[in-house]
Amino acid sequence: MCEFKDKPECVGGAEKSKLNVATIEGGNNGTFAPKELNKGTEYYESALGVTTFGKFNYLLILICGLILANVLLETLGISFVLPVSQCDLNLTVQERGIMSAIGFAGIISSSHLWGFLADTTGRRNIIRPTLLIGFFITVLSSFSTNFWTLVILRYLNGFCISGGSATVYAYLGEFHTQKNRSRAIMGSAFIFGVGAMLMPAIAWLFINQEWRLALPFLGLTYKPWRLFMVVCGVPGLLCGLSLFKIPESPKFLLSQGQEEKCLDILKNIYHINTGKPKEEFPISHVTEDLDTSNRPRTHETNANSNALVVLLRSMWTQTQPLFNREYARTTILICTIQFFIFCTSNGMYMWFPSILNSVAEFMSEYPNNSTFICDVVYAKQKATLAIELDESIEQVCTEKLEISTYQHSLILEVLYAVGFALIGGIINSVGKRLILFICLAACGVCGVVAIFVSQPMVAIYLYVILLLCGLGINVLSAATVELYPTRLRAMAVCISLMMGRLGSVVGANVVGALITNHCETAFITSGVSLVIAGFMGFLIVGNKNKGQISPERRVSLISMTGN
Repeated sequence: MCEFKDKPECVGGAEKSKLNVATIEGGNNGTFAPKELNKGTEYYESALGVTTFGKFNYLLILICGLILANVLLETLGISFVLPVSQCDLNLTVQERGIMSAIGFAGIISSSHLWGFLADTTGRRNIIRPTLLIGFFITVLSSFSTNFWTLVILRYLNGFCISGGSATVYAYLGEFHTQKNRSRAIMGSAFIFGVGAMLMPAIAWLFINQEWRLALPFLGLTYKPWRLFMVVCGVPGLLCGLSLFKIPESPKFLLSQGQEEKCLDILKNIYHINTGKPKEEFPISHVTEDLDTSNRPRTHETNANSNALVVLLRSMWTQTQPLFNREYARTTILICTIQFFIFCTSNGMYMWFPSILNSVAEFMSEYPNNSTFICDVVYAKQKATLAIELDESIEQVCTEKLEISTYQHSLILEVLYAVGFALIGGIINSVGKRLILFICLAACGVCGVVAIFVSQPMVAIYLYVILLLCGLGINVLSAATVELYPTRLRAMAVCISLMMGRLGSVVGANVVGALITNHCETAFITSGVSLVIAGFMGFLIVGNKNKGQISPERRVSLISMTGN
């Protein structure tokens, strides 16, 4: 590798063709200013700013928000199904824990693959087919007659919907300038919150119905909870179809050398947002921002090489930069924080409807009694075990949920929607790290306090606040998009959310193992881990100038051939 300092003549004519301009953040190599651009040529960030913020952006935020809502409905909707499908599937507590986590297991196992493919083949090319295939698998899973069939299909569903769950952040972010990027992502999070808010309403609308449809040729009776599963996948179907009209990320196309396609998309956005003819778009050429000009090294591969080996090598090439000296600290911190947040927000949520139903039944039977929330859980578990051990006691199937279960779930989702809207309005002025700390620390403290309150309803509301820690997921993802260059952005978000989904799997199973006999431990562990994660957020240090063009930024010529 040859670097220019004060002697540009060190590179011969033959070598010059191997060199590309790359930005050295905070380095001491050279004193070159960014190259002057020809008339009609602009950096991507500036060209994107000319398109303005308008109807196209609002439509894109809506679609991306629905994609995020689809992931939530597909993965967490099962928490409403488990209590009412007991008589059809005969699930044990351990099997319920597996069923709660299996969707996240599918997401984990495919996140790395989708992140790599999104960074190499395109964002939309991954999001669109995975959403459509995921819906097809959801329809099939609604006809499951036993535990293992449902587990396999829900795993495959999670494998597919992972393609949109993380890639969508990079996709949405690359249609917006630095000024609007965080707000756009939080705007989609608000749509996600509204979708989540509708989940308990949809569950109440479908699950508590009394119709039955006998399907003797399949050996099952199609009940409302099965239809509820299909309805949870409908947003994915609609978003997958809508992406036939929404273009690929222009920034990704530009990074692949497809300037003409990038320019066409920018012209279309300009036309939609301003109402002016595309011909009036004042820019004729677009060039990459300085922070994205440094492309990863490419490796020549033999035509006879094993396809799997080539794929794995390419995935490693795309992933390895996330753990080099420049990004390793940031990557590890983000992954760890996401793990803790998901472990609580999804792990504890999977048992939320079940615990709510138990508390509602207790308060209906003993309206004036005071007791701790964990004592209610223990009493419910004791009654369930007594029925299982004594065959003379007739098992009573729960095919409907108490109305208060839906009410408190709705309150939780309303608070999520309000939280996303509030954060979206203050995120630029207050700062992501401070918002993340306040959110996680407050939720963690409430989780610990919940087990010491003798009024069940007060404890439930503290439980609700504990689950609001999920607000931090989108705040951290918004920060992640800005901490990495274009070529690493989708992979970085996918890796961080993959660790988060791992936290969901661990959380769902650990909470399932603890909640029936060590309920207090489950709440304390969740609360303390959130407080720790909040403090860890202050350790994340990003480059504030990333993506901005400044005369003070130093550039050097670096060989990109590996020599």
